[in-house]
Amino acid sequence: MSSSDPTVQPVPASVVEKVDAADVTLSNPKRAVISLGSNLGNRLETLQGAVDALEDTPGLRVKAVSPVYETEPWGVEPGTQATYFNAVVLVKTTLPPSSLLERGHAIEEAFERVRDEHWGPRTIDVDIVAYQDVVSDDPRLTLPHPRAHQRAFVLVPWNDVDPRAEFPGRGSVSALLDEVGDDGVQVRTDLELRLPE
Repeated sequence: MSSSDPTVQPVPASVVEKVDAADVTLSNPKRAVISLGSNLGNRLETLQGAVDALEDTPGLRVKAVSPVYETEPWGVEPGTQATYFNAVVLVKTTLPPSSLLERGHAIEEAFERVRDEHWGPRTIDVDIVAYQDVVSDDPRLTLPHPRAHQRAFVLVPWNDVDPRAEFPGRGSVSALLDEVGDDGVQVRTDLELRLPE
């Protein structure tokens, strides 16, 4: 096609600027760490569904998914509930924390998570563990997650997927894990979560 073709219009400068601006917002995403847990139904399928749903979120890209770990339920008598499958997902996102929280709740609802009882079994838990280096005591979304630094089922998979990770305001994840220990957190080498294509 020759440059004299009258059907070829130059792209207006304003459009070029908008495209460039969009590229800047996408090239400056924030890092977030999301913890997933399931102890009802097909736990692996549910975790994979949550990973895929995160990837399908506009303004969010899944960057890494940890191995799957099997853990005892927290805060209940041993043997009274099925074990959990846990994983940690690293994402990059242009969404603010409040929108990311809404998306997490929407994913929980899509899998018909029941919030009947404290520490009750659940189809899926989607928790924002950390968002960039943000430290906030907003009661709706405390960042980083107020108890995650004490929970091996978060620290072990997070350390796996990012050995140099820092827990905002508390130091390195690996040092926190040394304090907490990894008792009761078993890696399931026979199970794998796929990164979305």
